[in-house]
Amino acid sequence: MNAIRKLKQKIYGAPIAILLTALPLCAQNDTSAVQSAVYERPFIEIGQSATAVGGYLEANTNYFREDGVSEGFTMEMRRFNIFLYSTIIPRVRFLAELEFEHGAEEIALETAQVDFELNPAFVLRGGVLLVPLGAFNLNHDSPKWEFVERPLVATQIIPSTLSDVGFGFNGKVFPGGLLLTYDAYLVNGLGEEIILNDAGRTFLQSGKSAERFGEDNNGSPAFTARAALRRRNIGEVGVSFYRGYYNSYKIEGEQVDEKRTLQIAAVDFNAAFFKAAFNGELAFNSLEVPGDLAEIYGKKQWGGYIEVVYPLLRRKMIGFENAVVNAAIRAERIDYNVGNFASTGEKIYDEVNALALALSFRPSAGTVLRANYRHHWIRDFPGNPAIRSAGFQFGLATYF
Repeated sequence: MNAIRKLKQKIYGAPIAILLTALPLCAQNDTSAVQSAVYERPFIEIGQSATAVGGYLEANTNYFREDGVSEGFTMEMRRFNIFLYSTIIPRVRFLAELEFEHGAEEIALETAQVDFELNPAFVLRGGVLLVPLGAFNLNHDSPKWEFVERPLVATQIIPSTLSDVGFGFNGKVFPGGLLLTYDAYLVNGLGEEIILNDAGRTFLQSGKSAERFGEDNNGSPAFTARAALRRRNIGEVGVSFYRGYYNSYKIEGEQVDEKRTLQIAAVDFNAAFFKAAFNGELAFNSLEVPGDLAEIYGKKQWGGYIEVVYPLLRRKMIGFENAVVNAAIRAERIDYNVGNFASTGEKIYDEVNALALALSFRPSAGTVLRANYRHHWIRDFPGNPAIRSAGFQFGLATYF
């Protein structure tokens, strides 16, 4: 636990030090605020039209082997998302996103929010909104990334894409030449399926029941917030938090179980130095688990990733005026169950380390062709020798 605590201190402190002390001469690019990501999409031209329709498409191929065994080559239509945007009146705007996964296998309303801007420093927001937990959850559109797969921490520790029904406020202010953004909302929250689920472990993705869009499973909203500081031409660092009860401790107004709390904390950063773009995120979960399930369903989890994207070529290529060829690398680690066995004192494993490499071609900023190689080292619950999984992915993603 001391090692994890030291790791937290180092990773929380490093992005802040980079952001506040780095010289502008080191930067080659500007980095947009994560808070504005949902409105920084090609189909939206603020002030040009009252209503706009757009979206993105993502498709790829997969070939993986696990300990020498492969299921062969597959092709996948991963996502087809439709965006709707409307300026209802000045300073009142609507945004929605409808997602189709694997054709029509899964259809989900990912966003349906209305913003009332009283002042840039205070904007009321309500509806189905993206939970401001980490940067990736707010800025997850596939055409923006060089990798086919989303970071493990953003899908296994933070259950991205995480949206919920809620209401709250956000804003931005400019202290001393910096940009400070904040979001704070009450949402229905994740449900009790985060334990006793098909995954057989604490798994926050399982808590995303469709019923949360209709009612809170325990009548006690969860609170979530994010604050971020951005320095122009350098980058951004953000911290975020989530806290709520996840179990159904009341039935028809009567308390039938004790309240069990789920807390999530995350830190994220992005920066640009010497032509390269850096992104990273670290998240920690803690929750109250019934005593007889405490070892199987972890009370603490954590994960993180860091990636570097470097432009190899940036010029006119095969008829495309501003084409870019990028190379990227991503290192990841997640631990589903931080702790030790009570009977032996030995470490509980259930963890994954991963390394991914990417080579991508961008004929424009909103379209990407990408080739990825991924390698995972997977340790099971008792800590048997790691299972090795590796493979190639080729894919495309584009806004429209």
